[in-house]
Amino acid sequence: QVHLVESGGGLVQAGGSLRLSCRASGSIFTINAMGWYRQGPGKERELVATITSAGSATYADSVKGRFTISRDNAKNTVYLQMNSLKPEDTAVYYCNAELFSGNYWGQGTQVTVSS
Repeated sequence: QVHLVESGGGLVQAGGSLRLSCRASGSIFTINAMGWYRQGPGKERELVATITSAGSATYADSVKGRFTISRDNAKNTVYLQMNSLKPEDTAVYYCNAELFSGNYWGQGTQVTVSS
C-alpha cells in the first residue's frame, strides 16, 4: 500500500505564493511520474503539472511561467512552487504518484486565492 500526504495549502492574496509538498510512503520501489492535479468549485479535476523520475516536467498552459514542479527522489517527495497566484487558481490540489503497482492519490489540500 502507498500513501500520499500533501501539505502547504492555505489562503493567500492574489499575487502571492504558496509551496505545496507531497510525500509518498509505504510499499515503494520506484515512483515513475509524480504530479499535481486540481479541482476547482464546480469543475472537473485537471492536470496542473507532472514530473518524471528523470526530472522532465510538463505544465498546464494556465500555470506555465508561474508554477514550478520539482521532486526529491531520495525523499519520495514532490513539490509545487506556486507564484503570482490568481483567484482562478483556487481549488483542491491533489498529489498523484504513478508506480508499477498502480496509480495513487493524496487526500487533497485546499488552496484559496483571494482577490
